Amino acid sequence: MMQPVLEVRNVSKSFPGVKALDNVSFHINKGEVVGLIGENGAGKSSLLKVLNGIYQPDEGKVLVDGREIIITSPRHAFDSGIAMVFQEQSILPTLTVAENIFLGREEEFLRFGLISKSRMNAAAAEELKKVHLSTHPAMRCADLSFADRQMIEIAKALSLDSRIKTDVTILLDEPTSVLEQKEIELLFRIIGDLKQRASIVFISHRLEEVLEISDRVYVMRDGQIVQELAAKDATVKELHQHMVGRQLHHEYYREARQATPSAKTVLECVDLNRDGAFSNISFELHEGEVLGIAGVIGSGREDLARCLAGHTSPDGGNLLVNGTAVHFGAAYDATAKGVGLVPSERKVEGLVAPFSVAENMTLAALPKFVSGGIISFSSEKAVAADWVSRLKIKTPSTATSAGSLSGGNQQKVVLAKWRIAGVRVLILDHPTRGIDVGSKEDVYELVRDMTAEGLAVILLGDTLDEVIGLSNRILVMRDGEITARFEAPPGGKPTQVELVRHMV
Repeated sequence: MMQPVLEVRNVSKSFPGVKALDNVSFHINKGEVVGLIGENGAGKSSLLKVLNGIYQPDEGKVLVDGREIIITSPRHAFDSGIAMVFQEQSILPTLTVAENIFLGREEEFLRFGLISKSRMNAAAAEELKKVHLSTHPAMRCADLSFADRQMIEIAKALSLDSRIKTDVTILLDEPTSVLEQKEIELLFRIIGDLKQRASIVFISHRLEEVLEISDRVYVMRDGQIVQELAAKDATVKELHQHMVGRQLHHEYYREARQATPSAKTVLECVDLNRDGAFSNISFELHEGEVLGIAGVIGSGREDLARCLAGHTSPDGGNLLVNGTAVHFGAAYDATAKGVGLVPSERKVEGLVAPFSVAENMTLAALPKFVSGGIISFSSEKAVAADWVSRLKIKTPSTATSAGSLSGGNQQKVVLAKWRIAGVRVLILDHPTRGIDVGSKEDVYELVRDMTAEGLAVILLGDTLDEVIGLSNRILVMRDGEITARFEAPPGGKPTQVELVRHMV
């Protein structure tokens, strides 16, 4: 039999109140792409962190090329031929592209005790060619888009290919979650080329991608491997059933619950513009409505969302809330008027990771829990516990650090925060990015619950299917302007092709 490049045998890992990994065994052969799927909290990221030396297993062993090794750190993993691209980016924004790619390997560019920036930049340029990124190696990563930073993460991992002379394994944790379709196609071509001398572990909640790119698929549930399948013989519905133990809901986006909005306008834009971002934006948002905004990266829709939530200010035009002109100097001004934002980068802007689940949930509504200058922790805990139950949040307790939860459960905490704050307009910027199918269904159910209660939602979906399925109306943006408007009633939804025609 072929000796695996990487093998995990009977690995277990526990944290207070939860067993993250329970007797996990799997292997990867040379030149193979192995898909690893499961709901948030199933143990996928914990397993990859064991392989990357971030966690030490309580039991079991890891073997590289048949030899047992104890991986003590990410650097040790890298030197052993294992590189990881994290779901939550590890790029340091204040450093340059080259400095990020070779972080921890600066000694390779030492000359007379000094780092040769020219040699480092030249080497980085070669790595950037692998991901077809034309960014200059001396650029600060803070000045790049989120998608470009993701490609630099991938370039950093691929740099192992030219450094290690033996077989290498690259761990990709949700690498496509922030990429456009053309970038995903490029990444898949890169993976295809890399299979000549590398093996890949590929995690994605987009099950179609897993089947497209993988040779075999492992399914995890509750910290265990519950199924192994050949990708060519599997279907999305079959994977979903193994993941969650139930069939994919026949009405994924809950279109039957899509209500007709009221005539009341809760938010209105009139010729709103922000220099270099968007211009001439006019629309009305009604009570109980989901207004989807479709567009590619750079279309201006993300800039518009941040402006509506007070994170930036417009340079012209008018914004009205409940018929009254408003000017948001900061996000708290928007919150005071009943407008909230669920940001796309939840760990950076949506949560305070060291704070507890309860503290994060009540953060935007803290005055409700303060009496005489003292926070009522019992009231805070009770409200948080109620929302943990309502949203099926997997957490040992409301006192658990929010940063320790899985991505999907963190997103539910952010959504609960705005429900507790009592906002009447909620802007959802990629609310299901990087979360599993089961958690997505929970989010879609919550969106329908909110609109049934009269909340209005502006949705920047993760996919066109999501925007189409959830929205009452859809705006399409390109180059900072609205290029088309569609009605999207149940049974009368526009097609992806109709939207894309106005997006590019």
